Amino acid sequence: MSYSHNTMGSGSRTATRTFDFGRTHVVRPKGKHQATIVWLHGLGDNGSSWSQLLESLPLPNIKWICPTAPTRPVALLGGFPYTAWFDVSELSENGPDDWEGLDASAAHIANLLSTEPCDVKVGIGGFSMGAAMALYSATAFALGRYGNGNPYNINLRAIVGLSGWLPGSRCLRNKIEVSHEAARRAASLPIMLGHGTCDDVVPYKHGEISAHSLNVAGFRNLTFKNYEGIGHYTIPKEMNEVCNWLTARLGLEG
Repeated sequence: MSYSHNTMGSGSRTATRTFDFGRTHVVRPKGKHQATIVWLHGLGDNGSSWSQLLESLPLPNIKWICPTAPTRPVALLGGFPYTAWFDVSELSENGPDDWEGLDASAAHIANLLSTEPCDVKVGIGGFSMGAAMALYSATAFALGRYGNGNPYNINLRAIVGLSGWLPGSRCLRNKIEVSHEAARRAASLPIMLGHGTCDDVVPYKHGEISAHSLNVAGFRNLTFKNYEGIGHYTIPKEMNEVCNWLTARLGLEG
């Protein structure tokens, strides 16, 4: 699926970047369909690998949608092409954020959720760069708009971010504090973050900083779990806690 994103330049010129998203894998619920979660893979991965893990979880009432990011040059990896939800040049609170790429992927994810039945609760989760994308979508939900100003219309009910980071963290608090409605939405959204203390790809400090930034910006319904001695990967204990957290926050049947 292609997503074209227009950016107004000087005068009346319009620059367009087209993002071609890869294959989307869907895991159907084995029981009553109560929730749908888009789960986002990490840099260089695809939706298929996560769909296999998610299908094995004891969550029969969740439909999982696992899209594949566009293949694009990634500055952090020397400009070589990888599947990536957005471009990233460095993992730093002061590094530049690829707002255009973030908005394009957030819109693609929202589009995947837009056709779900109105009685089904929807959420977004992800690992590594996928977690960063899920958290960016959470901020778009709270603000009611994407970074480009277009309205964000999905009523998110849960966010899970494992071994990731928060894009745009340095300016988030100022954006949310000026709007009572944004503050209300931020406070209402349950978020679970998990991070291994020995992560050598997305260092643990980025998980801590992200949790702190979200909290001070008004995302009060936040759970942050650390996993001692764990690197840049998930373990059964973490996935079990994700299952328990989702079951409780989304009111799922056993």
